[in-house]
This record gives sequence, C-alpha cells and structure tokens, in this order.
Amino acid sequence: MRGTRRHTAHDRTNDERDGGRRRGPRPRRLATSLAAGSAVAALAACGQAAGPAGETNAEGLQEVTVTLNWVPYGEHAPFYLGVADGIFEDEGIDLTIQPGNGSGNTVQQVAQRNTDFGWADTPPLANGIASGMPVRSVGVFLQTGPSSVEFFEDQGITEPADLVGKTVGGTPGDAMYGTFPAWLEINGVDPADVTVVNVDAAGKIAALIEGKVDAIQGFYHDQSATIEDQTGKEVSALPFADFGMNMLGTGLVAHEATIESDPGLVQAMVRATSRSFQAAAEDPQAAVAAMAEGAEQAPDESVLTAQLEATVGLLDLEGAPAPGVNTEQQWTDTLTFLTENTDFDGGTTPGDFWDASFGEDL
Repeated sequence: MRGTRRHTAHDRTNDERDGGRRRGPRPRRLATSLAAGSAVAALAACGQAAGPAGETNAEGLQEVTVTLNWVPYGEHAPFYLGVADGIFEDEGIDLTIQPGNGSGNTVQQVAQRNTDFGWADTPPLANGIASGMPVRSVGVFLQTGPSSVEFFEDQGITEPADLVGKTVGGTPGDAMYGTFPAWLEINGVDPADVTVVNVDAAGKIAALIEGKVDAIQGFYHDQSATIEDQTGKEVSALPFADFGMNMLGTGLVAHEATIESDPGLVQAMVRATSRSFQAAAEDPQAAVAAMAEGAEQAPDESVLTAQLEATVGLLDLEGAPAPGVNTEQQWTDTLTFLTENTDFDGGTTPGDFWDASFGEDL
C-alpha cells in the first residue's frame, strides 16, 4: 500500500467518534452484527510553518499528507482503500495517512501547514476560520452530522423527552456539548430537566459502561459499535439530525495558500477522496480489508464493518451528485444554527468557510 504509514492507535474513546443517520422519530437500534458504530480541541493562534505541499517522489507522484480527525476508525476506511486500489496514485498523489487528535487540532495543523490536508468536522472548522485560521473546507463528505445521544437499549429511551431525569455524559468544549441544550429545547425539553455530567473525552465510554451515566453525547457511527463489541449489549442512539438539528459533518480541509498556489493538487485530492468513498460504499469488505492491513491497531474488522456501514449512510449518495459535493443551503443552515445556538460569531456566508469550486468537477 504505497505511501500509507502504519500508526499506533491511541485511546479510541474521543467524543469525535460516534454518529449515524436515521429517518423517522425513533432512535436507531444498533445490533452488534449490523451496528452503526467531535471532540473540539482548543483552537490556538496559528503561525507560518512548513512550505508548500506536494513534493514529487521518484515515481513522479506528489507526496501528500492527510491528517485524520482522530486515530483510524471505520469512517476512514475509504482512504485506505483509495491507497490500496491506486485511486490516489491515478490522481498523481502518493498519500500518507496520519492519525489525528480531534478535529480542532487537525484544523490547527492544516493552518500551521504541518499537514497538507485535514479531515475534520464542520463546527470546529468554522470556529477555526472565525478565529482567523487561513483554511477552507474543500468538500464535506458526511452530509448528515453524526452527533447523537447514545445509551443501552434497555434504557427504553425512544425520544428526547425520555431523557428527562437522566444523566448524560458530555465533554465541555466540544460541539455536541455546546449544542445539546438547544437540541433539547427544539424538542420541547427544558435543559434543566436533564443532568449533564462533565466527562473527559477519553472517559465517556467507560462512564456509560460502568453505569456512571445513563447516556453519553457522541458520534454513534463510531462509538456505538465499539461499546457493543466491548459489552455484548445492544446500543441505541438519538441522532441529533433525526430530531430537528442537522449540521454538516466531516470533510477535507486545505490551507488557503495551497488552494491558491496549487489548485490542481487540491482538485486531485478532492476527486481521489470522492472516488475512494464511492468505491468503499460499493465494496465495503474491500475497504475494511484495506484498512485492517494499512492501519496499525485498527478496531476489529467486525467493528470496522459496522462503523463503515453507518458512515456510508451519512454520505447521502442518492441526494448528492458525488461524495463531497455540498450546496450553499447546507452550509447556510449549518452556519445559521451555530450562530443562533452557540457562541459562534463567524457569520453565515458559506464562501467564508467553503470553496465550492472543487466539487464542480466531481
């Protein structure tokens, strides 16, 4: 697998790793065999660091790095498939996949030019840009945001009103923690009637498993499968998107200087990523196998399969022209929600956060 480095995984309990999609008013039930299974790091001021992306290797390919939002899990399998199947090579790219430490940190790494591209969640990206970071989205792939409240099936929770009197673990500073009260209010629940227990990102899964909280805020396309694998118990979730609050999820981030100086590289990266996600949706077993081979200490293949299955459900393959293509309305809706329900003050103009031109060629 040319250009794909193997990495030692860190603890896989970051709150940036769980989400999913469901239509209708009921929570998603996540059986272990078919289970769908963001931490926002502090955004610091960024300086000028490394030089331009894309040095050419001996084979004439541009050497490119992409830093993930977290250590590898099922959502990232398409990148490994794209490398294994030569999709990135076809686009002239020798891709190195690097683990991340939260979307906020990944955005910062792109801003400081410590990585060529980032894979990050939209709310922390928007916050980074609002704080002055010279980065842009070049395409969000998870058209449905993965934020949710997760809990064991035997809790009998089927709607937000059932959270009244419950304890919910959350991590201060992340996007879900900030929007949770607004989500409750949208669904007719007084936030004062739900007790939020502050838990660090690495401890949320343990807090749920040990019964310290009734539920946790998280991305259920990742964490739910992990919890089921660890406990053998069925997990359900209330996706925020199913109950009145959808925001764009994860996608590719590039530095403004890279966009300006080498738009051909950016276009090639967007196109290769889009092709890789489409290929993974069509052959998930191949994607899981590629990731199991290419990512050191990746989750078990059964967990990867469940996580990837849930990820594909967030891509809106029927509605979008291709993976990674967004609309101005999607961006406006996301930015408006952040403006009205959080302390985000970056405005609601999509072009300030997203370069739409790279989706036009997909």
